[in-house]
Amino acid sequence: MGEINVEDFFSKTNNTAPVNPVDCEVPLCEKINVIQFGAAFLPAFYYTNFLLSLVGNGLVLYIIYKYEKLTTVTNIFLLNLVISDLIFAFSLPFWAVYHKSEWIFGRGLCKLVGSCYFIGFNSSILFLTLLTFDRYLAVVHAISAVQSRKKKYAFTSSAIVWVFSILASIKDIVLYDVMDDLNRRLCEMTGYIQSTLTKWELIGYYQQFLFFFLVPLVIVLYCYSRIIIRIMSTRMVEKCRAVKLIFVIVFTFFICWTPYNVVILLKAIKTSFADPCNCSEALDYALYVTRNFAYLYCCISPVFYTFLGKKFQRHFLKLLAKRLPCLKINTLLSEPSSKTTTSVRSPTLITDHSRDQQVSD
Repeated sequence: MGEINVEDFFSKTNNTAPVNPVDCEVPLCEKINVIQFGAAFLPAFYYTNFLLSLVGNGLVLYIIYKYEKLTTVTNIFLLNLVISDLIFAFSLPFWAVYHKSEWIFGRGLCKLVGSCYFIGFNSSILFLTLLTFDRYLAVVHAISAVQSRKKKYAFTSSAIVWVFSILASIKDIVLYDVMDDLNRRLCEMTGYIQSTLTKWELIGYYQQFLFFFLVPLVIVLYCYSRIIIRIMSTRMVEKCRAVKLIFVIVFTFFICWTPYNVVILLKAIKTSFADPCNCSEALDYALYVTRNFAYLYCCISPVFYTFLGKKFQRHFLKLLAKRLPCLKINTLLSEPSSKTTTSVRSPTLITDHSRDQQVSD
């Protein structure tokens, strides 16, 4: 986080041991235009994403608590996804203030906010991938997966995601600290010479591209391809609707995550083979813009995945009917939610993963 000065202000070091003179010759690359762009536009995006996440994820949490409980594998994964997104969203107002001026919250919050940012961001994409894989098991291997898709499987899988996300974020948690430079207080990776920080930065770039984009993308494409094949082989009435929903899910995932990760890869290549000061400012602008699409997807993904299912749509209508009886929503709730078929129905294929949900819907 905070690419405002990642390559710009690391000319100081807290390491008092003798170092190679070459390592000490770190040019100050201020990139004033990029910093001003970030100060002008990023805070509004961050506050917007934070509010969307708070309202949307809060609504999903309430519906799970009010109507669903933690009785299914799907709801356990959704709950963890909501928690990861809220942890991530918690950091956004702090980064908004930081981009607008400087870091004013002290060293402790620098560590805490940096931890929330990276752990939440990493775990969010992994839980989305886990939801997709579980959907694949429920549809393509519906019979054989019945015994394995229990609460124990859900809690164990969730624990693995959290542990992996924390391990992937350790370098950022350790390296992020407060530093003073050019009359500004920064919350950045610091404490080591520039060459060491550059190496860790490259590790972060390649880690993000490989483990939090390429692998999830392959899994998502494979799982949904198999799900489409399974759907088309059934006598389902709503085949077209199911395929359209899958297309929307995959397309949204691809559009929101691909530009950001392509920019990350380009920055990694530039950093590897060029002087950081000579790196194109266009990449810095692109990173600011594309990163916000990725942020937005993280913040709204639980709402997006949840309300594609008719069951959660009915729960939402129930809430509206109680709060706003004048809308006459009860007539919609009394209508059949879907057509019966001789096979599995599309809402179940898209969002409801357990056999109990298939029966209840």
